Amino acid sequence: MAVQVLILILLLLAVPMAIGGLCAGEDGKGPAFRWVGGQFLLWAGFQLICVPMILRQRRFSHMAALFAGYTVLLLLLAAAVELRRRRREGAWSFLPARRAEGGKSGEGVLLWIVFWGLLLFQLVQAVRLAYGDTDDAYYVAVASVAENSDTMYQVLPYTGGGTQLDSRHGLAPFPLWIAFLAKLSGMQVVTVAQVALPVALIAMTYGIYRVFAAELFPASGSQQALFLIFTEILVLFGNYSIYTVENFMIARSRQGKAALGNIVIPFLLLLLLLLLRRLQEKRRIPAALYVLFGAAALTGCLCSTLGALLVCMAVGLAGLIGAVCYKRPGILAPLIVCCLPCVAYAVLYLLFD
Repeated sequence: MAVQVLILILLLLAVPMAIGGLCAGEDGKGPAFRWVGGQFLLWAGFQLICVPMILRQRRFSHMAALFAGYTVLLLLLAAAVELRRRRREGAWSFLPARRAEGGKSGEGVLLWIVFWGLLLFQLVQAVRLAYGDTDDAYYVAVASVAENSDTMYQVLPYTGGGTQLDSRHGLAPFPLWIAFLAKLSGMQVVTVAQVALPVALIAMTYGIYRVFAAELFPASGSQQALFLIFTEILVLFGNYSIYTVENFMIARSRQGKAALGNIVIPFLLLLLLLLLRRLQEKRRIPAALYVLFGAAALTGCLCSTLGALLVCMAVGLAGLIGAVCYKRPGILAPLIVCCLPCVAYAVLYLLFD
């Protein structure tokens, strides 16, 4: 059991954190940005590898081996980039320098203690009160069937009987990522889905808001903590309906549509904030930022077929406004390229629907 937990920690924390060095850029960013950015690069690769193999009805084990190779390749590339960067900068610390956050007053320390306490409470409750949502009868079952039958969307999860290839659901194979984690760690799919993923994905959501806080209040750690505490309060009291994004975050985080609403869209908004800020300051747009836009687009498609539409709308509208307001039409071409995967998956969805 300890070995299985250690493997999951490596897959969900250490590996994305290392790969995130590829998209840290010259701004340095913090560990939260590296962690989330690295995970998005992994999710994007999973979507690119998995969907063609689903449509060609390949084995799940073959897909898992190919994605594991992709992960190792990214790790080697990230290590080479990090070594080159540190050698150029003459520094060998693998965490970026922290920004100045003002004086650490007693009030600021107390606010951070409150934030971490509320976060720990949410993580514990998400695991302790885990229950079988009605959608789990399909999504978690798909992951379990894939691991046990070595097929992908070719077995009916409700009965275990054979069926034609479910191409429509196969275009958003988020459950197969859960099956991949279970296969590599040796842990049961249900345990990964209802215990490990809520902890990792809820923490990742707050990691995104942590970067938001640092961008909005760069000079005040107390204001950053207060921003995060108010976010936690909104989540804690957001269960007025089973369809709210807060309910999906706490109770259904293992489902792709929950990851779309709580991770993909907030991260996309963060990228748009970074893009528009650079346009306002008339700074160069790094290639790494466009890579993350592409990764976010692919991840949106991985989580839900609706993600293709939402990502294209957000990127297209914000990109057009930025190009017009800041007189930088050159940003439109790379943003359109970033959205092409969404268009391709939308066309496939229409063909298979």
